[in-house]
Amino acid sequence: MNSALVGSDVGAKLYNQFRRCLRVYPQWRFAPPRVQVGRTMERVGSDYGGYFLDSSLIGPNSVVYSVGVGEDISFDLALMARFGLTVHAFDPTPKVKKWLASQTVPQQLRFHDVGIADFDGEAVFYLPPRPDYISHSITRARQYSRDSIRVPMIRVATAMRQLGHTRVDVLKMDIEGAEYAVIEDLAREKVPVAQILVEFHHRLSSIGVGKTRRAIALLREYGMEIAHICPRTEVFTFLKLQE
Repeated sequence: MNSALVGSDVGAKLYNQFRRCLRVYPQWRFAPPRVQVGRTMERVGSDYGGYFLDSSLIGPNSVVYSVGVGEDISFDLALMARFGLTVHAFDPTPKVKKWLASQTVPQQLRFHDVGIADFDGEAVFYLPPRPDYISHSITRARQYSRDSIRVPMIRVATAMRQLGHTRVDVLKMDIEGAEYAVIEDLAREKVPVAQILVEFHHRLSSIGVGKTRRAIALLREYGMEIAHICPRTEVFTFLKLQE
């Protein structure tokens, strides 16, 4: 087992997660995850909408971008309640905007009705297959309807410039396949992000695990390492290595 893994218990857990990953997707062939000594990962939010992160790096002045809101903001609410920070939430879905307007949320939740992509402009947004579903996507796949709307999109760097941020401490992304282009944009522009919590959508018919492998490779070149993998091998946490 990689000697850089954190502690015997945490290291064994990560290693076993990776073994499961290889059984589910045998074409994945990359080394076991390497995590810096002293990292303590914990889940924040509900079983459905929560993510693992290193809470020791979070404080009241942390910059958090929550990209892809849906109808579960337990992660955002938990961060705000615990650390007293502001969460900037991004989602261009009209249904999400309407749902959020019906909720009682803290003032620290700043909602932006735009999506995050690797460009600034408009995009075609494919609707979910059923009207009671919430997830839309700019990815054309059989999991979505042929019907679509047009929505505004901006890059992470554009959002940072508009909001006056020089860094992002936590970038959470659940954006139905758009994460791959965003990761490429982050790595290409060397945008300073300390933690990335991302759900990969290699299960979509038009994507596949090859894109996830490339995204992981790009993030490692970008100076980030895997710190957590969910049992379904879809939700990953990446941490910026200390220099």
